[in-house]
Order: sequence, then structure tokens, then C-alpha cells
Amino acid sequence: MEIAEHLHVLDAEGQLLARAAETAGTDAKVATCPDWTVRDLLRHTGAVHRWAAAHVAGARTSPHPIGDPPDLDGTALIDWYRQIHGDLVSTLRAAAPDLRCWTFLPATSPLAFWARRQANETTIHRVDAESARWGAPSPIGTEFAADGIDELLRGFHARSRSRVRTQEPRVLRVRATDANADADANGDVQAGAVWTVRLSQEPPVTVRGDEGPADCELSGPAEHLYLALWNRAPFPHVTGDTALSAFWSETSGV
Repeated sequence: MEIAEHLHVLDAEGQLLARAAETAGTDAKVATCPDWTVRDLLRHTGAVHRWAAAHVAGARTSPHPIGDPPDLDGTALIDWYRQIHGDLVSTLRAAAPDLRCWTFLPATSPLAFWARRQANETTIHRVDAESARWGAPSPIGTEFAADGIDELLRGFHARSRSRVRTQEPRVLRVRATDANADADANGDVQAGAVWTVRLSQEPPVTVRGDEGPADCELSGPAEHLYLALWNRAPFPHVTGDTALSAFWSETSGV
């Protein structure tokens, strides 16, 4: 996906998040994150937005602390979130294509990283906010969901802090049945939106495509897989060793 497409998603998802929070109220429990209320969700997401925007606007080449959100609640907190989200979108849209700043996942450029990362951050937390008001969540586009799966598998869980590790080598396959081959933020072409995840005592190693036999395969529409891999929904379809899908859910929290 292109930077402009990620920014379009980020803009729309933040507006949906704020609208859901307004409907649910800041005291409402977040069904997908049982320890949180909407208040916690807004404070967290707004603080992350502000942190991301500061790295881009200040061209910061080293990580800075996220910082505490303001002690606001109710309508004032929702208004603050809308302002912070709007500031983030504006900052990213105004940033130079050759921006140099700190990032923490692979990407073609720092701007591509932050646009993609914040689009996914906001989408997942929008789903959280909508879970607090109940009813079905707003849809997630297939292309974006497949791109988000790639960020999670080949980005977050390639890092040393991933807890998805097994004593014996295991292989997990992830197959988005409705996604076509496309290029991701690294310029690599998706092999039919299929990923092979090799598990061991080291961080997971994920490659595109069907790379040999798998112990377990997780398959289904990209949107459903995306939410399941982020532990926001059950896996749509599991074949092989179902214990591996449960293991993912138990250990993959980011």
C-alpha cells in the first residue's frame, strides 16, 4: 500500500474511533480489552498518536518517551483525542518524503513506517472502541488487512521481544483466502497473501508463500485473520494442530 492510502485509513479510523467512544461513553468497558475502559483506550491511543507525531515533526533520530496523557474525561477527553488524531494526520501529510527519523520496524522510509504503523494502531483500537458500544464492528478493507497481517508477522514478531517461541521447531501457515498478490510497505510482493511462520526458541521467522509443510494453518478472509492475529476475534478456520493457534493467542500480545 502507498503512504497516501495508509493516511486515508488513519484519518477515517480515528474518526470512527472517536464516534464509537462518544456513543459508548468513557466509563464503558472495552470488550476486546477487558482490563480497559473507553477512558483508558482514548488516553493510550491519543498518547501514542502524540508520540508518533513528535518523532515525525521533530525529525527525532532516537526514541523519546511516550509521556502521560492529560487527566481528562468525558467529552473533554474525546475532544482531546480528536485534536491529537487530527494533528497526527496533518503532521504525516505535511512531512517530506525524504524525512529521516527513528522507526522500529522495517519500511521503505520513515514516513511509510509511521503512516502504516499508526493506521494499524488506530484500526485495532477503533475495533476496541466499537466493542464497547457493542454491535458489529465497521469493516476493514481486504488489502489493508493483508498489509496489516504482514506488518504484524514480519515486523512485530520478527523482533527479539516476541514471546511466540516453541521448544521444538514448529511451522504455522497463515492464508488470507480473499487477498490477491500485492506489494507491501517494503516493496516486496505478497505471494498470494500467504505467510509461513517458523517457530523455535528464537524469534519467529516469517516468509511469504507456501514454504514446505505446516503443522497448523490459519485461514480465512484477511479481515478476520487480521483481527484474530491481533487477538480481537477467534480464528475463522484452523487445520492441523489446533494447539498452535491457541499458543499464538496466549503468547502473541504486543
